[in-house]
Amino acid sequence: MKVVIPGGSGQVGTILARHFHANRHEVVVLSRTPAAVPWRVAAWDARTLGPWAAELDGADVVINLAGRNVNCRYSPANRREIKASRGVSTQVVGEGVRSARTPPRVWLQASTATIYAHRYDAPNDERTGVIGGSERDAPDTWRFSTDVATAWEAAFDAAETPRTRKVAIRSAMTMSPDRGGVFDTLLWLVRRGLGGPSGDGRQFVSWVHDLDFIRAVEWLIASDLSGPVNLSAPEPLPNAEFMRELRRAWGTRFGLPASRWMLELGAWAMRTESELVLKSRRVVPTRLVESGFTFQFPTWPAAASDLCRRWREQAK
Repeated sequence: MKVVIPGGSGQVGTILARHFHANRHEVVVLSRTPAAVPWRVAAWDARTLGPWAAELDGADVVINLAGRNVNCRYSPANRREIKASRGVSTQVVGEGVRSARTPPRVWLQASTATIYAHRYDAPNDERTGVIGGSERDAPDTWRFSTDVATAWEAAFDAAETPRTRKVAIRSAMTMSPDRGGVFDTLLWLVRRGLGGPSGDGRQFVSWVHDLDFIRAVEWLIASDLSGPVNLSAPEPLPNAEFMRELRRAWGTRFGLPASRWMLELGAWAMRTESELVLKSRRVVPTRLVESGFTFQFPTWPAAASDLCRRWREQAK
């Protein structure tokens, strides 16, 4: 199988490229900054058609992950770049797929669970979930994130690819033991005694274990699903419980809590946004489960234990 991954040089792209390459599939990552990796990397600018588009001709699947990292302050310039980088790259991938003589059978497009509303009362799934942006008293940064997500999916929906099945992956945070990822960051806090609840700790955390993320991507490639699909573990849990189970998995009993004002100050100092930890993301994978997919790590305690074990092994 030939797998083309535009924007595949980040954490999630590396997880997928590493897996498919290890299983002897042909992997081509499209990147603006080619690096030395075991799989093939082709240059692109994520804006215009070029020689890279030939990689789509005869490919089995394209997994588009392109888009500027949102781990930054939402300044006017960053907002423009975050939104444009997603919309334009999606449009140009669509042009490449449409112009291919033998286009990919399936196009998996990155989206995000952040598209759903901040809520505590009920989970969000693909059928009954509430799209965010109109929550009362929601900060402007939260409305911006939802606007980015809906515009991203709109660009994907607008791409005319009649010979290619399209799936928008509304993914939760992918937890892997790789350095620099979200799990590594959370574990850094736990290891230093700072892994207590964030804010009031009531906000739900949606997550997915990296091995289940890989398995779900393979499932979506082989299935006949199309449209939006939530890719998250079936049991999201409140932040306070999430952090408690992570401390337990690491073997640490105590973690200092962080109040909202502390998080706002820390986010400002780290040049990021507090939304990443304060927004309640209660997302469940209804369509994935109904299609027959089963999770190897459906609950956070078991997932956290496995991730801590693998993190320790990599640190040796």
